[in-house]
Order: sequence, then structure tokens, then C-alpha cells
Amino acid sequence: MSRRAAGEPAALVAGVGAGRGVPVGEVLELLGATLAAVDPAARIVALATVAARAAEPGLLGAARRLGVPLRSFPAAQLAAVRVPAPSAAAAAAVGTPSVAEAAALLAAGPGAELLAGKRKSAPRGRPARATCALAGPAVTDQGGVTAGREGAVEAPAQAADIVMTSSNPPRRGTDRRSAAVGGPAPDSTTTGTKETQ
Repeated sequence: MSRRAAGEPAALVAGVGAGRGVPVGEVLELLGATLAAVDPAARIVALATVAARAAEPGLLGAARRLGVPLRSFPAAQLAAVRVPAPSAAAAAAVGTPSVAEAAALLAAGPGAELLAGKRKSAPRGRPARATCALAGPAVTDQGGVTAGREGAVEAPAQAADIVMTSSNPPRRGTDRRSAAVGGPAPDSTTTGTKETQ
């Protein structure tokens, strides 16, 4: 991973692939584990996926819990992005060999780099229904953003933003890792109804 300016947490985009009916909890658990493995101080600023899955309740719910937008891209646009782990199964299901990696790179913008390649969820007792990858701007040792890195294109992307507001947005002073993946801070309490998944 590229080094960032001292004290500046990375702002990352999570590309997410999902099977129909994926639970919100499965998506959030995968995002949290992936973020923790890459940079526990980083935060997720957007989710991105293929247009065919943009209305999937598990993805919409995850974006709502995180308080971030869910961006979607047409399959043809995702298929044009070079990625390290293309999938024939994804191509057959949604028309592009990459959802998570390609969506993360496109949503992160020109010059983006893949910081975590595609990872699958690991639910107990059933097959995985979610994948994710993390991307962010490539940053030099001096803090400058680099251009022309793998994957992201220079032309503006034709993405659709689905803005989700959170009824429980992260509060200032809460644990950054918990806020980044939608969970409560270790010393905070939560109120309200429990969302079913």
C-alpha cells in the first residue's frame, strides 16, 4: 500500500459484488475484515457496484449503515477496466468479469490503485454471497497523488450515485475503525430498533 501523509487516514472506496439476497451483515463483516487487513485507520467513503446489483437490499443497507453513497456502473464500463482477478462466473452473472475490483477502481477515480484485491465473504454454513475490493488514490512518499496507475481510466465515469442517509451517523470522537464499517464505538451505546438482515 502507498504511504500517506503523516496523520492523514486513507479515504478508500469499496467495490462490492453481491449475490441476490446477500444479508447486510455479511457485507459489513466482509468490509470490516478487509479494511482491518489493509489499514485499520482508513475509512470507507463510498461503496461501488455493478448497475445490475444497485437495488440489492444488502448493498443498500450496508451503504445506509456506513452513511456513504452506493455508486453503480454499467457492466460494459466495468468490463473495460483491467483487473488482476477477472471471473468467468461474474461475467456470466452480470456481464462483466469484475465487479468488486473494477467498481472500486472506477469509483476511486483517475489514477486510483487497488489496495486490496477481491476477497470473498466467509459466512458459516452457506456459500459466500459477497466480494469486495478496496481502492484509493495512489499517493507518493511526499503525499502527492500520482496519475496513470493501473485500472482507473482518465475519462469521467458514467456512475449513478444512490445517496443513503444514516439514522445513526458516526459521531465525532468515536472510534474511527468502528465508524468506518458502521459499528458502534466500543464505549458508546446504541438505541433504536435492530435491523433484520
